[in-house]
Amino acid sequence: MKTTKKIITISFSLFAMLWFGCKKDSDLVRVPQPVENEPEVFTTLKILFADSADAANVRSATFRDPDGEGGTGPDVFDTISLQSNKTWYARIVLLDETKVPADSISKQIEREKNDHLFCFTPTGSAPSVVITDRDGNNLPFGLRSTWRSSIAGTGFMKVSLRHQPGIKNGNCTGGDTDIEVNFAVKVE
Repeated sequence: MKTTKKIITISFSLFAMLWFGCKKDSDLVRVPQPVENEPEVFTTLKILFADSADAANVRSATFRDPDGEGGTGPDVFDTISLQSNKTWYARIVLLDETKVPADSISKQIEREKNDHLFCFTPTGSAPSVVITDRDGNNLPFGLRSTWRSSIAGTGFMKVSLRHQPGIKNGNCTGGDTDIEVNFAVKVE
């Protein structure tokens, strides 16, 4: 009787392994795989400026590298030229011009603003910058900002877009750099 019970237990175990081991793929529950966040291609970073006291007084500065990072260098690399003693409203436009028509990366970055931060590092006579837009956690984002130009002179403004998924705290440390451009600045 003990032997029969042992044979039945082994037979059931083999049957269970065969039954569950031979299920068709369509019978299995599939767990969706996470979609990997494909890296963006940045070919153009443009900053649009409007004088806070005169909306008709507009300026822009563009960095354009048609094939993206690597390859050939930029074909447009403007100097930021602003009048002194003014407050400027600034807006950044990011494009991927490897696609036809050009793809506005700004919209995608704005959708992912909880994981992104624009950082501005002025040197010399470059204007001071205050970020005016916020993400969903009330942390600075930086697609929009206010620039205050003071005395005439020259300098540089490093504009960096930091990708900080899960670690964004409002500081420019940590994460990866998506794009970084060091514009020459002339304040007249």
